[in-house]
Amino acid sequence: MTDRAFPPLRADALTTLSAWLDFYRATLLGKCEGLTDEQLRTASVPPSSLTLLGLVQHLAAVERNWFRRVLAGEDVPPLYPRESGTGHDGGFEPGDAGIAGARAVWEEEVAHARRVVAAAGPEGTGTLDGNAVSVTWVLTHVIAEYARHTGHADLVRERIDGATGV
Repeated sequence: MTDRAFPPLRADALTTLSAWLDFYRATLLGKCEGLTDEQLRTASVPPSSLTLLGLVQHLAAVERNWFRRVLAGEDVPPLYPRESGTGHDGGFEPGDAGIAGARAVWEEEVAHARRVVAAAGPEGTGTLDGNAVSVTWVLTHVIAEYARHTGHADLVRERIDGATGV
């Protein structure tokens, strides 16, 4: 099972937020453990096309957008095209790479995000729609994205094989 450390009860804000984000990152991986590529491509419940593989891809896109593009100001292309009319970072549609490829991309984005946060420090800022945005705000937003989507992952995983928890 994926190592999922509980965040510290007493730490500075940056450490606490980073630990909560790592907790949710580990939760996402835990929801995918032990499943085949076919199972990871299994949609939740019609009419939804949500899959665990799609969630891994989408959260890699979230990491790239918020940490690289917004916080660090890097001029990197999105990983996946935005879904028309939704404003979502994309990636929900499972690609051809399967979980190994999707996880490798996700891990690369997570590692890069950690470096960006470390370089930004507690007072770091980025730019969102021409406005300054704090590292605290970005971390809080990404935690909310993971919390929402790991909740979805709970339901998808339970539908696939009845597994709950993690």
